[in-house]
Amino acid sequence: MESKFNTILQDVDAVIARDPATKSRTEAILCSSGLHCIIIYRFSHWLWSKNFRLTARIVSQIARFLTGIEIHPGAQIGKGFFIDHGNGVIIGETTIIGDNVTLYQGVTLGGTGKEHAKRHPTIGNNVIIGSGAQVLGPIKIGNNAKIGSNAIVVKEVPANTTVIGMAAHKVQELSRKEAQKFCAYGIDASHPDPMEERFEKLCRELENVKKELAELKKEKKNDAK
Repeated sequence: MESKFNTILQDVDAVIARDPATKSRTEAILCSSGLHCIIIYRFSHWLWSKNFRLTARIVSQIARFLTGIEIHPGAQIGKGFFIDHGNGVIIGETTIIGDNVTLYQGVTLGGTGKEHAKRHPTIGNNVIIGSGAQVLGPIKIGNNAKIGSNAIVVKEVPANTTVIGMAAHKVQELSRKEAQKFCAYGIDASHPDPMEERFEKLCRELENVKKELAELKKEKKNDAK
């Protein structure tokens, strides 16, 4: 029982650590819908583990009605879990989430098939998943990974990596120390996008080719005279 209480306490402290709008444990407990859902999930997961499956599902549906967040009681979630804003978050039955993970509103950790085996993602420690991101299938997201808002992720993401886009592509690989730094929504303006850089380079090369072609045409015209 003490272990469960400590886990919930770490969930409360995660709200204070990662939400600058929350100043105290009291405020977190009273005002964080993400925390409310996590606390109810901890209870429904306990019921699920004791084989009270239907009761666990009913409790999770009550949490969904109250908070707009749906966490299947069969999911396994570590300590220090934080859902910011939270509305529209969906976490599937066979999802496994490590410690100190942050999700923003509209995130789906979903399955891609009807099989009854592992069909949802496994999320490592210290992962940040931005709003609207869809992480689908029995894939692994490595420790300290960051997934940008609205990304669609259907392939594994290595540790210490930032991915963005539809489907998500790697934009940055950090040292473990850098990757462990908290980053709201999983991405910021300082993260370069190699796809954008390649496109800009291609445009510059095309402009140079057009200039060289124009000069060649001009020289040919002069020679003809």
